[in-house]
Amino acid sequence: MKKAIAIAATAFVATAAHAQSNVTIYGIIDAAVETYTNADAAGNSVTRMPTLGGGMFPSRLGFRGSEDLGDGLKAIFQLENGFAPDTGAQNQNRLFGRQAWVGLQGKWGQLTLGRNYNMLNISTYDFDILGPSQYGLGSLDSFIPNGRSDNSLAYRGTFSGVTLGATYSLGRDTSTAGGASGTSCAGESATDAIACREWSTMVRYDAQSFSLVGAFDRIYGGAGAANGLTSSDKTDSRGHIAALIKQDDWKVGAGWIARNNQGSTTQPRSDLFYIGAAYNVTPFFTLDGQIATLNYKATNNDSKQILIRGIYNLSKRSAVYVAAGHISNDGTAAVALSAGGSVGAGKASNGLITGIKHSF
Repeated sequence: MKKAIAIAATAFVATAAHAQSNVTIYGIIDAAVETYTNADAAGNSVTRMPTLGGGMFPSRLGFRGSEDLGDGLKAIFQLENGFAPDTGAQNQNRLFGRQAWVGLQGKWGQLTLGRNYNMLNISTYDFDILGPSQYGLGSLDSFIPNGRSDNSLAYRGTFSGVTLGATYSLGRDTSTAGGASGTSCAGESATDAIACREWSTMVRYDAQSFSLVGAFDRIYGGAGAANGLTSSDKTDSRGHIAALIKQDDWKVGAGWIARNNQGSTTQPRSDLFYIGAAYNVTPFFTLDGQIATLNYKATNNDSKQILIRGIYNLSKRSAVYVAAGHISNDGTAAVALSAGGSVGAGKASNGLITGIKHSF
């Protein structure tokens, strides 16, 4: 009898171990105040709290979890909402506009289905020193920090320092909102199998003192889609290569993003170059900065960006920061220094932003 009870108890424990699951609630609240010049054609300045998020990171609330299925296999999911701390409104025009996916994870990597980040976005991690901040590469190309795809399958796996990744979307963007939050290209059409598809790939290598990455992303147009991609025979492609050198107290990242946008009739091809560095002055204070240029091959409507930022960590979760930036526009270019902001055509802009970030 005792033996039977022991066997039953062992079986129960083994079953319970395989069924172990966990759910984590996490988030970032980042609120900031900024002022920048030449916010309109008349040359007026503006002081505001950015609607898209804080100065360092977009604010978010998320849920992630996993369930142990045994033999090294897990079921995983992630739901992530973006919101504007100045008003409490949703960003991306969706409940879980940042991420919404479910999948499986094992020694072979992970495969997820839903709304995923594409590999062009993921390829900028670490290499883009300032990341998805209010003053950053997203001001020059809003697709970079907003690189997400609806109706997508995504794979990523790391093997001996080499990370491989790929995504494929059956309909890249179901939102009817314009701009970076949505481009009204739902796809999944019986009459046009190519419409609104998207695919991306990435290869990354990480060593102790350096990292290298290469990525490619292509989106297809469709009827009624925004940004000139109004048919499936038009594509918008970006290729990215970058390198990172890192030591204990400093790092330097540099990259090149080449674009061929068939949705534009005037300036389809462009190059975005960037180089940035960060230095830990003390264990609590980090100074970083970045220089970037956006060059169009068919016109002189180019833009140049210079950024510097100081971050003081109050704790592992809380930090205060201040950043300053300058952007110059040639020709009729009207790239704003602040993401989601505005600037008069051909005008330069100077800005200052300060805020507080708390993660949980």
